[in-house]
Amino acid sequence: MKAALYTEFQGPLTIQTVPDPTPTPTGTVIRVAATGICRSDWHGWMGHDADIVLPHVPGHEFAGVIEAVGSEVTKWQRGDRVTAPFVCGCGICTLCKAGDQQVCTRQFQPGFTAWGSFAEFVMLEYADENLVALPEHLDFVTAASLGCRFATSFRAVVHQARVQAGDWVAVHGCGGVGLSAIMIAKALGARTIAIDIDPAKLERALQLGAIASIDASREGDLPEAVRELTSGGARVSLDALGATVTASNSINCLAPRGRHVQIGLMTGDAALSSVPFDKIVAKELEIYGSHGMQAHRYPELFAMISDGRLDPSKLVGHTLTLQEALPALTSQEAFAAPGITVVDRI
Repeated sequence: MKAALYTEFQGPLTIQTVPDPTPTPTGTVIRVAATGICRSDWHGWMGHDADIVLPHVPGHEFAGVIEAVGSEVTKWQRGDRVTAPFVCGCGICTLCKAGDQQVCTRQFQPGFTAWGSFAEFVMLEYADENLVALPEHLDFVTAASLGCRFATSFRAVVHQARVQAGDWVAVHGCGGVGLSAIMIAKALGARTIAIDIDPAKLERALQLGAIASIDASREGDLPEAVRELTSGGARVSLDALGATVTASNSINCLAPRGRHVQIGLMTGDAALSSVPFDKIVAKELEIYGSHGMQAHRYPELFAMISDGRLDPSKLVGHTLTLQEALPALTSQEAFAAPGITVVDRI
């Protein structure tokens, strides 16, 4: 098969011909119909993920059709249209038994712990536990856009932040994750504030449902600007970027008893960012992480798409061939424009 492969971190990424994958006993091989380009792929190429073993094929947001199934797979067959969360739980540990596959300590992550979906085929382990059947009305490009950013935002907004109608929700960073969070919060009846330094992304956020926007590059005290706009602070604040300044601003803009959810990955120096514990204690704030979404939660998301409350296709910026995507995968170019970029052909 053809695949995008690199042999060293921050090195060349090229299209190569590599052996086709075969399914493990509990795995399936999926013919990739579409795969999203995510900032996490760039982090992997940079060497920020300790799970990656070189040479490596990235890619973790995908949708496609099952090509082959392992001998122990009972729920799936060749020809099924599927997607999967980017964190795949083992299905047998205590966490998985409790329904928390997204933090399984034996997790399988295509594009990180194994070769990913920037290829004609991808092998997914623990298929019975993690594959998700696609509704007939959902096309592959839109389904691929759900895989990491939209699904992660859904869990962050719905399950971790427990957003309710009327809540003020501040979203720091309006890339794919942030725009997804804005759409989902709006669908729940919340009042969302889009925060970014890019006017084009702020404009897109307003089009997708934010009722206000703040250009962080023009504010000397961003948390105070949020507090003024909300008459006391946000009920929920999400760091959808993953940087020391956005995490700090997110916590500091909260109203008493508010909730901060960290969605953006914190890597390098940002991983050990200082935390305003004085504010957390004094205001009784709640601090959450959000790491993907379990396969068994996807029906909730699909229901909101089916009834028209959510239309994730609006987030797809443009589609590319795999060859055209290579420069974007080795730079942050793919994240400069609003929306999600999807590879839909080799």
